[in-house]
Amino acid sequence: MQSTSTVDSPPAPPETSSRTWRKAFKDINDGLQQRQLWAHLGWQDIKQRYRRSVIGPLWITIGMGMTATALGLLYSQLFSQEIRTFLPYLTVGFIVWNFILGCLTEGTEVFIANEGLMKQLPSPISVHVLRLVWRQSLLFAHNMIVYLVVLAVFQMPISWTVIAAIPAFMLLMLNGGWVALVFGIIATRFRDIPPVINSLSTLLFFMTPIVWNADILKSKAPELGWRANLADLNPLYHYIEIIRDPLIGQDQLLYHWIVVLACTIVGWALALVVLRNYRARITYWV
Repeated sequence: MQSTSTVDSPPAPPETSSRTWRKAFKDINDGLQQRQLWAHLGWQDIKQRYRRSVIGPLWITIGMGMTATALGLLYSQLFSQEIRTFLPYLTVGFIVWNFILGCLTEGTEVFIANEGLMKQLPSPISVHVLRLVWRQSLLFAHNMIVYLVVLAVFQMPISWTVIAAIPAFMLLMLNGGWVALVFGIIATRFRDIPPVINSLSTLLFFMTPIVWNADILKSKAPELGWRANLADLNPLYHYIEIIRDPLIGQDQLLYHWIVVLACTIVGWALALVVLRNYRARITYWV
């Protein structure tokens, strides 16, 4: 009688590829759980920048106040705007712009600048992105002192809708994360990206309604035609408006929020794809 033996199929080999969605999401989750690390590092960045300074981080507020005042006085005359309404408009726009610019320009070097830390202290790469966003948030908080001063000086009328600026800023922080992640990974591989972004930042500043009002273009719609809507085609304009409108007491427009939410979804989808494919290579590129 011939005996038969059952041969079990060999177990599937463990998943060793670093290009998995599980590892991409785990990196972000682990980074969020290490909030004490990136929060401490972000605060130390601020302290280190103003080390041995008498007034320390207050120089951030003073610099913002001087810049906003000078630009407000100049451009209010150029555009024939009343200073009581134009200076608050410009101040809030400039504060939000500095946060966006910081996430964009410093985001391109977020991994390059932390080369030593990444090699000596293994941690999720999202820690460095969270550190950057947290640092920019602290700078934003310092600059908001200028807004409070302007609010008191011009006695701006605001309503309870000002609280909408809180979820708007949280949404801005969320977008700062994917911007730093995407551009940080790309710039680590291609070192020409940081100078390109720095060169384009000035152009983006003047193309975005910060020192000029988008209503100026819309008022000339019969003359300009489709060009009167150029401001609406600029995503940065919508990011600024969802915070600026409630802070200066203007009515909020739903389409600004829709554009920002759409950019957030698309941006994070792109960030997750980039993180999934190139997360393991960053330490070799820096």
